[in-house]
Amino acid sequence: MNASLRNRSILLVEDNPTDVDLTLRAFAKRKLINPVSVARDGEEALTWIGRWEAGEPLPLVILLDLKLPRLHGLEVLTQLKNSSVSRDIPVVILTSSDEDQDISAAYRLGANSYIVKPVNFEKFLEVVDRIELYWCVTNQPKR
Repeated sequence: MNASLRNRSILLVEDNPTDVDLTLRAFAKRKLINPVSVARDGEEALTWIGRWEAGEPLPLVILLDLKLPRLHGLEVLTQLKNSSVSRDIPVVILTSSDEDQDISAAYRLGANSYIVKPVNFEKFLEVVDRIELYWCVTNQPKR
C-alpha cells in the first residue's frame, strides 16, 4: 500500500459505544494500519467537513450508521455528498437497518455500499476484513 494512503484514516460515525468498541476491536484484531477516527453523532460527523476544508487529510472511507442522535445518517450522507470537499469520499453505510426504504434512500443519496451489521462477532470480523481489504487496500481513492 502507498505510504500516503496508510496514514489516511477511516472515519467511523457511530453512536453506540458497544458498536464503536466492537468495530475498533475488529480492526485491531485485523492489525489495520490506517488510523480510525470516531464521530459519535451526526452533527459531530459534519464538523469534519470544516476540518477537511482547512486542510486535514481526507479519510479513505467513511463508515456511517443511519440511526444517529442529533442528525440522522441519511441527512449526514446528504450533506457529505453536497460538499465539494467530501463528495468523492466513499461512504459505506454500516447499520442495523435492513429496511428497503433505508437501503434505497442511501444509494439514491450517494452511498457507495450498504452493509447490515452482523450480530455475531466472528461474522462482524469478516465484514471488517472485507471493508479493510477493499476500501483500504484494493480501492484506489481520489487523491
